[in-house]
Formats: sequence, C-alpha cells, structure tokens
Amino acid sequence: MSRQRTRPSLGPVIYYGLAFTLASYFTFAAVQGDYGVFRRVQIDAEARALAEERDRLAAELSTIQNRTLRLSDEFLDLDLLDEQAREVLGLIRVDELVVR
Repeated sequence: MSRQRTRPSLGPVIYYGLAFTLASYFTFAAVQGDYGVFRRVQIDAEARALAEERDRLAAELSTIQNRTLRLSDEFLDLDLLDEQAREVLGLIRVDELVVR
C-alpha cells in the first residue's frame, strides 16, 4: 500500500498567525502607545520638571513677599530702602565718590 501525503490543515495556521499578530499589536501598543510605558516615563519626567519649577517659583515668591513686607508702611527696612534707591534711581550720598 502506498501512503498518501496529507496537507496540514490551514485552520490552525491561520488561528496561530492571527493570535501572534494580535499579541504583537497589543504588546507594541502597551509599550509605545498613547498610554504605554514610554509615554508614562515621559509624563513622570515632565511632572518632576514641573515640580522643580513650582518649588523654584515658590521660593522666588517668598523672597518677593519678604522684600515687599520690608518696604511696607508698617515695617520699613531703611537698609533695603537705601539699596533700592541706589539700584533703581542711581542715587548716591553727598560724601561718596563714584569711580567708573
């Protein structure tokens, strides 16, 4: 008796091919998609940078509020007033010499 060769059925090949394609697509989307791992790392880096900027601006605001309080009517710091007059208005005392 001669043995006949049978072809492998096409159903499992299509099934595994489709499963592999879908798995590849979802893996790619999980890594590089809009909500993927790389996007999450990028968002975390932006959040850290914005937090640092917020802290820097909070410190700057605190400094400005301190200087404003020191120049207010209730609490006048004469040294700061003298410094501001020299810097902004270019004033000098009578007994001082300006060297250029």
